[in-house]
Amino acid sequence: MFRLAFLVTFLFCSVASFGQNILTDQTDRYVIGKNLGVLHAERELSIEDVLRSPEFIRNDKDIPNFGLTPYSVWMRFEVTNRSSQTRFLLNIAYPILDEVELFVPQDTGYKSVFMGEVFPFNARRYKNPNYIFTLDIPQGRTLTYYLRVKSSEQIIVPLSINVPTTLWQNLSQEDLVLGAYLGVILIMIFYNLFLFFSVKDKSYLYYVLYVLFTGLTQIGIKGYTYKYLWPSASSFQLKSVVLFACMSCLAALAFTRRFLDVQKNAPKSGKLLLVLNVFFILGIATTLAGRVQTGFQIMQMGTTLFSFIVLGISFMLMVKGFESARYFFAAWSVLLVGSIIFLLKDYGMLPYNVMTSNVMQGASAVEMALLSFGLANSINILKREKEQSQQEALEASMENERIVRLQNVVLEEKVNERTLELKATNNDLADTLDNLKQAQSQLVEAEKMASLGQLTAGIAHEINNPINFVTSNVGPLKRDVDMVFDTINFVEQLCMDNSVSAEEKKRRIDEFKEDMDYDYLKIEISHLLNGIHEGSSRTAEIVKGLRIFSRVDENDLKRADINEGIDSSLVIVNNQLNGRIEVKKDFAKDLPMIECYPGKLNQVFLNIITNAIHAVKQYHGDKSTGLITIKTRAFPDYITVEFMDNGSGMTEETQRKIYEPFFTTKEVGEGTGLGMSIVYNTIKKHNGTITLVSQLGQGTSFLIKLPIIHEIKSQEN
Repeated sequence: MFRLAFLVTFLFCSVASFGQNILTDQTDRYVIGKNLGVLHAERELSIEDVLRSPEFIRNDKDIPNFGLTPYSVWMRFEVTNRSSQTRFLLNIAYPILDEVELFVPQDTGYKSVFMGEVFPFNARRYKNPNYIFTLDIPQGRTLTYYLRVKSSEQIIVPLSINVPTTLWQNLSQEDLVLGAYLGVILIMIFYNLFLFFSVKDKSYLYYVLYVLFTGLTQIGIKGYTYKYLWPSASSFQLKSVVLFACMSCLAALAFTRRFLDVQKNAPKSGKLLLVLNVFFILGIATTLAGRVQTGFQIMQMGTTLFSFIVLGISFMLMVKGFESARYFFAAWSVLLVGSIIFLLKDYGMLPYNVMTSNVMQGASAVEMALLSFGLANSINILKREKEQSQQEALEASMENERIVRLQNVVLEEKVNERTLELKATNNDLADTLDNLKQAQSQLVEAEKMASLGQLTAGIAHEINNPINFVTSNVGPLKRDVDMVFDTINFVEQLCMDNSVSAEEKKRRIDEFKEDMDYDYLKIEISHLLNGIHEGSSRTAEIVKGLRIFSRVDENDLKRADINEGIDSSLVIVNNQLNGRIEVKKDFAKDLPMIECYPGKLNQVFLNIITNAIHAVKQYHGDKSTGLITIKTRAFPDYITVEFMDNGSGMTEETQRKIYEPFFTTKEVGEGTGLGMSIVYNTIKKHNGTITLVSQLGQGTSFLIKLPIIHEIKSQEN
């Protein structure tokens, strides 16, 4: 008991010289760097050794930077809670520390909470790359904590106490910044990888490798590679940052030699760059051997030498007029400035905030962009050189042309003789072409006449039914109307006879109505009128469909409803369905009107539907199992129309020849063989496409794709 009281008294006296970290309700984030007691030891100490040590020295910087040390660094801080909250979060915003151990005061001593890269990431309570500890401090209490940190890399401890909500908001902002940086990395990788496969220049491959390993290094420093890529591989995580940094420098060396062509432009400097490869290869080997701190030191030394050497080479070549060197010099200058700002932040000469903590990622992104611009500029230089070479070739070609013209003078007479023969031949060819054009016009007119005959037959059949229905109802309706007139005359005469009492008049009217079967007469007149109305409406509908379909010769672009055009085509062929072929319409309700030649598209629909009916009848005969399905769909820039049938289908040979003029599978006299040729040419005129899918015995499908806006220019091309 005496020993415990002595220990508590000793601890109170030993920490009294350090500043207190007082938390109030106004505290969202409290940086405790300058209120730390720091203990450097020449050996590893236990918590008991530290509790007995009076050698803590007050830290004088917001962000402690202890450099490289083979032993653990101990820190001590005191926290007084004068706020209404009792739970806070201790955040150490430097994810690449190997071991981080917080000793939390308990009633019987201190409890150890251990984190670091030596432990799997998933073992952490808070799944964040930073090291986050929970501080439960009762109101009005003052607690003393001890923190032990060890790392093979540089030990930097950005230490702060945070209200939980504030900390998570700040970490989310940092995630957004890193996400933007990762987006730049991926854009640079995929864009330049595409260029590498296009131009086969190894500069792009080396640049992609440099961007990849640099991105992994920067993201690894922030701890996100450990979180997302290998959360259970703690042994690899301890080495990953150094390994990726060395591989990034090796890729940068290869890229520099290739991009600046140092073997040609600066051969002595090129040899120096080759020597630098040894540093990074040695750094990789040392790190893989388990001596991570030594590998880190070798990497740092090589990176420093490389940065200044590359700046010197690019500056020298820039002065000599090597155009691409400007981008290279600017890129490495930006990266160097970012590194300086980052180091000044680590040594407390600049404030630790979102900008300074992410300045390396920002400088790296700008550097990558400038290097990418430099690669693009190299392409422009090659393009100018190619154009110059082409100009020289053109001048040589013009000289050769001059020589040829001189030689052609000798052959001019023979050419004149041959020209006369060619003129005669051309005249014969022109006559033949005129004959072919006339024949083509006659065939097209024949196809139009065939369509007109089909139109006439279909309309005659369709109109005949409703007209017959109207005609058959007119006679009975006239008879019933005459009976109504007789009733009116009878009632009128009876009403004018004043000698008959009202009761007698009512009796006679009732007898007359019963003789006339008046109630049935009203019902019959209503049915007859409804029948006439239905017949006339059907006739009007057919006439409307005919008006829509009959725009075959319109030559002006118009906006038209494709669903309406298909319906008008179905009116024409309705008589061919014979009630045995089902037509299933699946029309898009939101189908936009498109710019087209409506009449010509109606002829396309008619030809395809007619062929589908023929195929269904050929396969199903008189059975009522035939089906034709028509679908329309809308897309942002185009619409589709699909015609499907369960008819006889086509062989592969028929599918190859389907759009050829004069090709038909119908019997002689049933088709001209121009229908599908007209379909193909009409769809092509609309800048659309038509796709055929068919299998023998299983039916056929035609998928038509039509643009919503008709592009005249593409049509002319």
